Amino acid sequence: MTTAEVTADLVRALLRDQHPDLAGLPVREVAGGWGNQMWRLGDELAVRVQRMDPTPEPQFKERRWLPVLAPRLPLPVPAPVRFGEPSERFPKHWTVMTWVPGEPLDHAAISRGVHAAGTLADFLRALHAEAPADAPIAADRGAHPRDCTGGFEEFLEAVALDDLAEDVRAVWDDAVAARAWEGPPVWVHGDLHPANVVVSEGTLSGIVDFGDLFAGDPAWDLAAAWVVLPAGTAARFFESYARADESAIRRARGLAALKSLFLILMGQNGEQGLPGGKPHWGPAGRAALERVLQGR
Repeated sequence: MTTAEVTADLVRALLRDQHPDLAGLPVREVAGGWGNQMWRLGDELAVRVQRMDPTPEPQFKERRWLPVLAPRLPLPVPAPVRFGEPSERFPKHWTVMTWVPGEPLDHAAISRGVHAAGTLADFLRALHAEAPADAPIAADRGAHPRDCTGGFEEFLEAVALDDLAEDVRAVWDDAVAARAWEGPPVWVHGDLHPANVVVSEGTLSGIVDFGDLFAGDPAWDLAAAWVVLPAGTAARFFESYARADESAIRRARGLAALKSLFLILMGQNGEQGLPGGKPHWGPAGRAALERVLQGR
């Protein structure tokens, strides 16, 4: 069975098979999602179905660690409540999770920028505690920017920024030259961008998609100061976060440039109708890159 065959009827059937007490709740698809397809289940739950992710590891990670992390986090995050296992009806994993109310930032806007900066700083300060020895390690992210130069060059060439390329490369080179993280590995969300940040009443109200959670350098999350927050609030964010030295900020700004290029590329892919493309991510990526280049 291919992922394209996942429908509301299939989700209902899976629930009847494995969690019949939930099968009577309304099911409706949620727009967006890449690695996993999301279905709203009633008013308070969602079904997260493995789609583009080649393995179920991101879901396993959320199942294992979100119950540990959620109680100490100051914003709502999804909590796994039921597990769906592969079956003859559907050969992949799926998870029933709590629904985080609000709209993802790629379909909304932050109007209360100073409040959002403080809220995000509080969240990351709480998340960035020292991780245990058995915490997951990132296979494709979490490294110092100098170890990600190949990906940066690939993205920069693909998006063809022309007159901005030199300025973007200067930001990246500065991040590469910055001192590495010298503290213990801390918990890192790893994928903070507009689709994974929830907004209500003009400010941050939740964080979703912890499938890339890992233990490592917090600069990977600090990049959200430019990728997520509106212009002019990065300084307020770092003031509130209060743990980032100059080297961490330099690494974070370079990683924000990398993430911005990725968003632009996904937007271009969407405009071309390529699998996984997100047309509306292009403008978000360009706005984020402008904030990175302005340093604010």
